[in-house]
Formats: sequence, C-alpha cells, structure tokens
Amino acid sequence: MKKSIIKIASSAAIALSLSISSFSAMAETELTMYYPVAVGGKLTKYVDDIVDGFMKNNPDIKVNAIYAGNYNDARIKALAALKSGKPAQLSVMLSVDLLELIEQDAIIAVEDLLESDEDKKWLKSFYPSLMENATFDNKKWSIPFQRSTIVMYYNKEHFRKAGLDPETPPATWEELIAAGEKLTKDDKSQWGMMIPSTGYPYWMFGALTKQNDQVLMADGNKTFFDSQGAVDALQLWKDLSEKYQIMPKGTIEWGTLRQNFLDQKTSIMWHSTGNLSVVKNKASFDFGVAMLPAGKMRGTPTGGGNFYIFKNTTKDERQAALKLMKYMTSPKIAAEWSIKTGYMGVSPEAYETTELKEYVKAFPYAAIARDQLKYATAELATFQTGRVRKMLDDAIQATLTGEKSPKEALEAAQKSAEKVLKAYRK
Repeated sequence: MKKSIIKIASSAAIALSLSISSFSAMAETELTMYYPVAVGGKLTKYVDDIVDGFMKNNPDIKVNAIYAGNYNDARIKALAALKSGKPAQLSVMLSVDLLELIEQDAIIAVEDLLESDEDKKWLKSFYPSLMENATFDNKKWSIPFQRSTIVMYYNKEHFRKAGLDPETPPATWEELIAAGEKLTKDDKSQWGMMIPSTGYPYWMFGALTKQNDQVLMADGNKTFFDSQGAVDALQLWKDLSEKYQIMPKGTIEWGTLRQNFLDQKTSIMWHSTGNLSVVKNKASFDFGVAMLPAGKMRGTPTGGGNFYIFKNTTKDERQAALKLMKYMTSPKIAAEWSIKTGYMGVSPEAYETTELKEYVKAFPYAAIARDQLKYATAELATFQTGRVRKMLDDAIQATLTGEKSPKEALEAAQKSAEKVLKAYRK
C-alpha cells in the first residue's frame, strides 16, 4: 500500500514536472531577426552580444539573430523568408525600404502596436531627423537602430606635409578643392580625396545636392533628379576628377575605399560614420573627422538601417519583437553600440549616458555625425525605391565614367523615374 502511494506520488510529480516543462516550452516566444552589415568590422559579434544580453534578461524569448549580408541582401532574404512560409518576425533593413515594404503589405506600423504611455514616450525619444524615413502618412512605421550620416575623414599627417592646418579641415567646396590640389601628388600615388560611387552612389549624391540646396524627392512619389541644383552637383562631382584632378577618374569602390584611406592612398574620404571605430582602431596615422563641407549650405542625408516588424506575426511575437527593439535602442545599449561601431546613438538620452559622455570627451569625433543632424535631410526614398534608386545610380556612374553629361544622364533618370512614380500620385 505504502509503495503504491509512493509510486502514485512519484508519477504525479513527474507528470507535474512534464506539464510545467511543456508550459514553459509553450510560453517561450521565438524570434528570427535578419540584420545587415554595410561597413564590415566586428558588427556581427556586437549584435550577438547584445542579443545574448537581451535573452538573459528575457528567458521567455529566444532570438535567432541572422547576419544576412549587406542591406540589399538583408531585404531580399527577409522578403524571401516571408514567401517561403518560414518568415522572420523582424529585420533591420534600410530606412528607405519603408515605402516598398508598405506597398508589399509586408510590415505593420510600430506605432499601431504601442498602447502604454511608456511605449509612446519611447517612440518620441529618437532624433526627429532619424524618424523622417520612418514616417509615412503621418504614422511611424519603423525604429532607428544602425544609423549614420556621411562624414569626412582626413589624414592630418598629409595635411601637415602639404602645409595645411590639420585642425582646420575644409569647410566649403572651394576649400575642399584647394586642399585637394595641395594633397594630390603628381604621380597620383596619393590622391587629395575620394568619394565612393559604387554601393550607394545615390547616398553620396544626396549629400552634394543638399549642399547645393536641392533635395532629391518629395512625398515618396516625386523626384527632382534633373533640377539645376542636382545637375550642378553632379557636375562638381565629375569636375573633382576631370577638371581639378584631385580624385581618380571613373568609379570608386565603396567596399575598398576605407582600406585606401588606411593605406594612405587618399588624404580625404567621404564615408559612413559607421566606419569610425574601425578607422580609429586601425589607422597608423593621425586622422581627423569633420562635417561635410558646404556649397550653398552644409548638408548630408541620414542613412543606415531601421527595425521593421513583419505583418505575418502573432500578437505574442509582435510584443516580443517590440521588447527586443526597445532593449536594443535603450540609451545604455545605444551608447555601447555607438562606441563599438561608430554609428550614432539614436536618441539624445544615449549621449547623456556616462559611458558615451566620457567617450565623446576623450574622442570628440564620436559626436560629429550627431552634430551634423542639424544639417541633415532624409535619404532618397520613393515607392519602388529599388528601381528608382538604380536609375539615379546608373546616371551618376554614366557621368563619372564619361558616357554621358550630367544633364543628359539626370534627365534620362528623371524621365524613367517619372514613368514609375506618376501612378502613385492622386
């Protein structure tokens, strides 16, 4: 009798244990998140570390963070996963992918998921400039994470040897050209400057046009590629190599430019602030970082990636994804991310953390991208943005390789873009 009671009790305990285990397994929410790396370095490790920290604090949520290549790769893989029946719940993709994702009915607006006052306060915590590409139809759809502006890196040692003040980088187009002429060696073993024209040429062009007081688009359905301000900006880009001969002719590779700068083959490069930590750690020379120079004004587009939540998700998955996004954009984590990568802290609160305050004090260049936000404009974003962006990229490259004049190339790009976008105007 006693043995039977013990046996029954033991069986009940095992059953209860199995029940609890089953409940725990059922209670766990699993997320798959795709993310890109656009500038190389150890970003995959940093993302893994952040995600591990999140899961330790949230044991009921499992996150599979999958490195998906560059931004284009990340978008393609995330959308392919949706169609395959094994979708991701969230992804980091370009902030300018927003309209294309809305058009495909692939995402849900983050704003629609927020209920508490705390959540709504979180949504308002980000820099307004970084929210421009996250907003459509007066609604916030995505959340800034891996964000940047274009900054100017320069070799202070080259400046000294050329008789230039290393603490006074070029602040205008005229000063940039004058410095570039002094920095370029006759044998072209050292160029005055380089601007990348593969990868994301439209992004660099957005800086030049903004500096010429010209934006490239409006309302997601209009472009101004053939405006005089845009034509003159592309003419300047071409002149840097053809007329002033301070930059190599033809196209300059996005992916190898940073190494060219580290190898001291160019004295100045325009590139993402996401390169900052790598340059800081690898440069064998004294370097500086500055805002981009002004034409009629200073200017840069914002850039980089935002978090998106896919529509094909359960309520629990959406809430878990929100929790992950809030963690990864929290002031402490955003500060750590900025310090490790060079990407900017996405909120003013990130720069109020002790860690980032001390880092900026010791390394002031870490604040350049943030300070430049006051001169920033939204990155080029339209409906069918991939197609429209390629039209502009092709026009830029055709001009830089001498196939077409700036006016001819941009008029053709505008004509093609107009055919696509007119259908999106009421």
